[in-house]
Amino acid sequence: MIALLHTGAAKFLQNLLSRARQAVSPLLPAGVLKGFSSIVSRKLASHGFGASMAAMSSFPPQRYHYFLVLDFEATCDKPQIHPQEIIEFPILKLNGRTMEIESTFHMYVQPVVHPQLTPFCTELTGIIQGMVDGQPSLQQVLERVDEWMAKEGLLDPSVKSIFVTCGDWDLKVMLPGQCQYLGLPVADYFKQWINLKKAYSFAMGSWPKNGLLDMNKGLNLQHIGRPHSGIDDCKNIANIMKTLAHRGFIFKQTSKPF
Repeated sequence: MIALLHTGAAKFLQNLLSRARQAVSPLLPAGVLKGFSSIVSRKLASHGFGASMAAMSSFPPQRYHYFLVLDFEATCDKPQIHPQEIIEFPILKLNGRTMEIESTFHMYVQPVVHPQLTPFCTELTGIIQGMVDGQPSLQQVLERVDEWMAKEGLLDPSVKSIFVTCGDWDLKVMLPGQCQYLGLPVADYFKQWINLKKAYSFAMGSWPKNGLLDMNKGLNLQHIGRPHSGIDDCKNIANIMKTLAHRGFIFKQTSKPF
């Protein structure tokens, strides 16, 4: 309801600005008229209307108020070690109206079953031992995620948000598997998500076999940061989502209910 009121107000003020231009244009020099328009536009932006008007003109509205982009990094080796443990836990809060990043949650996590990272893991993820030593446990990080979700207003029942991952592994396999191993509950908000690979295939008609690299290539986007850095992968996911949204794609939940 607030979003609708905000959008309606933006349209009203935009119409008002247009009428004002028409009324005063015969009376004012072009330079003065331009300055008048600029001042009014800045005033609208200062009250939060600039982004909403830009969003309305650039792509259709999404079904969610916020997208929560997530990409874990976990302990690993060749052959694979068991159990795997999350060592990087990043989330980007993406505004569903503007597709811009509004807030970031990012923590490293201390593994407990295999506390020593393997050389393979460090080479793949760029995470060195000193980045996880002394960091909070997964249980503590999950508690801080919940606090962040509350602070950001994402636990309000009237706010529609959903997680977005590059594949189903993060929330279908990794998090529930580790939580089960440690005897931890999985919050309900982690039980539905959008698999960006599926969304991309719906939008573009082809499956991205190489994940983010293929999606960036297919959309002519530059890859951001280091591959297999959790926070950098989140930024790439957000950039791909924004590009697809600007092309008119509407994101929908792809996971099946638990």
